[in-house]
Amino acid sequence: MSELPDSWVETTLGDITADSAQRVPAPDEQFQYVDIASIDRLTKRITSPQLLWGRDAPSRARKEIRAGDVLVSMTRPNLNAVVLVPLEFDQQIASTGFDVLRSIGIEPRWLFYVVRAQSFIDRMSELVQGALYPAVRSKDVRGYIAPLAPLKEQKRIADKLDAILARVDACRERLARVPAILQRFRQAVLAAATSGKLTEEWRATVSGDDLVDWQPVTLESLLDGKPRNGYSPRAVEYDTPVKSLTLTATTTGRFRPEHFKYIDEDIPPSSYLWLQPGDILIQRANTIEYVGISAIYDGPPNGFIYPDLMMKCRANARALPTFLHYVLLSEPVRRHFRENATGTAGNMPKINQRTVLGAPALVPPLREQSEIVRRVEALFAYADRLEARYTAARTQVERLTPALLAKAFRGELVPQDPSDEPSSVLLERIRALRAEQPMEKRGRKLPVARVPRAPKEKATMTKSRHDDDVQHKPYLAGLLREAGGITSVEDLFRRAELPVTDFYKQLAWEVENGHICDDETRLEAA
Repeated sequence: MSELPDSWVETTLGDITADSAQRVPAPDEQFQYVDIASIDRLTKRITSPQLLWGRDAPSRARKEIRAGDVLVSMTRPNLNAVVLVPLEFDQQIASTGFDVLRSIGIEPRWLFYVVRAQSFIDRMSELVQGALYPAVRSKDVRGYIAPLAPLKEQKRIADKLDAILARVDACRERLARVPAILQRFRQAVLAAATSGKLTEEWRATVSGDDLVDWQPVTLESLLDGKPRNGYSPRAVEYDTPVKSLTLTATTTGRFRPEHFKYIDEDIPPSSYLWLQPGDILIQRANTIEYVGISAIYDGPPNGFIYPDLMMKCRANARALPTFLHYVLLSEPVRRHFRENATGTAGNMPKINQRTVLGAPALVPPLREQSEIVRRVEALFAYADRLEARYTAARTQVERLTPALLAKAFRGELVPQDPSDEPSSVLLERIRALRAEQPMEKRGRKLPVARVPRAPKEKATMTKSRHDDDVQHKPYLAGLLREAGGITSVEDLFRRAELPVTDFYKQLAWEVENGHICDDETRLEAA
């Protein structure tokens, strides 16, 4: 780790977090269960927890979580599935596939950003063990050496990261819409090209005996012979003179020569299996989304053979190969293939020769086909440029978060304040607080959490029958002072161990009576 600011120290995560509790839900207890599937890995939010009864609890539902806890996935490839538990998931249960980090005396968001940093993910990746269920251990997570800034600086850094990363997330969400937009654009171009709308104005400005109306036909009338299936012998692990394409070579609608396998068989040079430039390959078997997808082969003569899951065909004199390819990619033909695909449960949908030959199409004269190809290629080239810019922008956005976190933990994101309490003093206070906390005994059945759950009895708290359960003592202000005098609402809620309703009633009373100052983003003891 690079040199830290003078007021910072390094410490393990175990030194600044509490031991997590485990409990077995009672059969009649309803709870929300958080597992890997519940986490949105881009937004780092809990999005889809399961609502379960204790009798239906998975065997891995053991770890109790509270608002402000940080959940860290311990399994590969999910090491970046981390989340800061919000208020609405207080006192619920998480999978044992998570380590639950409960901060002591520090800003929970600081802890959250530490485990999002690339240095943490890289270190955990190095410590993964196990072949069947590769994972890190809780001791690995808690043994990670992390920087610790002064408490006030932690909050300044967390506030800055919150603001910047919210903009990064918004940018990422906007970029995520681009591929669908480009796909719709290309489909719209194909629809216009194969229906006559793309060249409607062009036809009005040219003349000639060869300009006739578009003719409704089937694909059979545009093909030179009938489609033929390929051949799929066993692949070998060494180089041979014969390369056989895989389905991936044409799934994008374009020929991708890098997707092939070697076969150790003698294919005569005169075999129909050898592909020639201008051949059109149609996938006769794939998922329903891709069955019937086609691509034009533009590789070298006799450079590849094609597999049994593809058909090969060629355009006849009535159609240009590229125009025929556009027809095959158009939505009416794609829909025809999907609707006529056959297959049993568990098998890939398939189309046969008859389905291909019977696909409907409209065909213009060759002169107009040539103009259509020219226009489509120009529009697709424009879309390709936009896609390249999107890819570059997405790469830059994905680099922003790791770069910002690295900068934050070098002490370069916000300026240091010499008046801040040094983190060495903070660390000593944290260790003292941690030593005072009772160790949670793993595996024992803790009290069942119900909603609402009564607060624990505390000697410093009194109840008022006349003021709706408000404690007429500065209880929360005392907790604030224990935490260093300043903290967030979420952190104070976790420390208070009160039901949500009682917590906000107590907070409102203490703010109203001058015990706590609330500046909208944090709380401070008066």
